[in-house]
Amino acid sequence: MAGNPLLNSMTKPKGDPRFGQFGAGGTSAAHPYGQQTYGNYQQPQYGQNPYGQQQHAQPTAEELNQMYGAGTAGPADTNRLTINDVIVKTGLNLGIVVLGAVIGWAFPALMFVGMIAGLALGITNAVKKKVSPALVMAYSFAQGLLVGGISGLFETMYPGIVVQAVLATLIVFATVLTLYSSGKIRATAKMTRFFMIATISYLVFALINLGSALFFGFDMRSDITIMGIPLGLIIGLFAVLLATYSLLLDFTNVSEAVKMGQPERESWRLAFGLIVTLVWLYIEILRVVYFVRSMADN
Repeated sequence: MAGNPLLNSMTKPKGDPRFGQFGAGGTSAAHPYGQQTYGNYQQPQYGQNPYGQQQHAQPTAEELNQMYGAGTAGPADTNRLTINDVIVKTGLNLGIVVLGAVIGWAFPALMFVGMIAGLALGITNAVKKKVSPALVMAYSFAQGLLVGGISGLFETMYPGIVVQAVLATLIVFATVLTLYSSGKIRATAKMTRFFMIATISYLVFALINLGSALFFGFDMRSDITIMGIPLGLIIGLFAVLLATYSLLLDFTNVSEAVKMGQPERESWRLAFGLIVTLVWLYIEILRVVYFVRSMADN
């Protein structure tokens, strides 16, 4: 093939000015296929490969990066969300909740501060596009004040009720986590729509009942009974089911966020969602245990 006149006619002459300093001084030799060699480097002949690879082999990603100047993966590419990130952030915020609960237990009046601050911080964290770790931890502390104050009041009426509620909350959490991890239960679109409607309805009932208790002294949870069962117990059991499904949604969100490769910072948002659900679940279980024990006393 070296004597092919067509290929010979394609050979570039020495010192072609189009190749700048590498081709103008005669220091490079003409290549039989119309390409220029540079300096002391001699381009291998057709069909030969100095690296022992098959000819026409596809370049690797590293070679492409070197050829086109592409950089290596930066922090934005490698600092991805993991399950451990969510566990650490959730554990940290649970510790803050416990700290706030100890203070709220000692000073029950602070539960009103925790309730108002928790509501404001909860809405802020929910609508904020960029999660703020400081606001998430502040929310956890405010919820701790609320939980501590409420727990102290219930404990004075029924000693040991707080331990019962904590154990029941842990059992529900562990059960849902185990069933979800094993694939036994999954959140569905139909159930999620029902959950949203039921949760909104429950919140409306809670607000109406709060207004009735404050202005008229009538608590629908305790004063209304159905076949001798307080309405509060029925509503409480229903709320526990809602909070349990909310926990399932939280696990689903964590799993999907990890699969999507979201940034590590999102672990704070996921931890915030878990804290909201766990506090809600604990308070509802506390109320259910209260109604059960009050019925047992009567």
